[in-house]
Amino acid sequence: MLSANNRAVIFPNCDIILPGSHRSLCDWNATMAITSFDHVAIPIENVKEMLSFYDKLGFTVNDSGPLVYSVHFGDNRINFHAPDLWQSKRFTLRGPMSQPGCGDFCFVWNGSEASLVEHLNKMSAEIIEGPVERTGGRSRGNDTGISVYIRDPDRNLLEFIVYP
Repeated sequence: MLSANNRAVIFPNCDIILPGSHRSLCDWNATMAITSFDHVAIPIENVKEMLSFYDKLGFTVNDSGPLVYSVHFGDNRINFHAPDLWQSKRFTLRGPMSQPGCGDFCFVWNGSEASLVEHLNKMSAEIIEGPVERTGGRSRGNDTGISVYIRDPDRNLLEFIVYP
């Protein structure tokens, strides 16, 4: 926000609003308490196929079920809600409109573009787009990489990005 003479405006309890910007210095100086995702959850239809598919991708699979399964990579987890759970009217800790195939995930591939394509081909995963240049989440959304897109057995979209 600028004053009539195009100078920075000072707000109480904050630093200044920079000329040519709607953000204040306090926006940049604040420490955000959220550091990363811990896990996400999606409803699934095809339990065995999904667990097998993610195992072939290289995820660690927790198939202890019977209502919630999970796959792990690094310090991250994707929970899979089995049909008996997400179809239950008593289960409300989910997106109310979530259905199998609603997921859209981007994973960082720690290898070359060629090794990614080779791995997906060995799995007989159909590449639906790519390799193509995309902007990813690194450097506050400023870094680009090469992405390849596939779908899992429940038709969730999976993007794999390779950064230079």
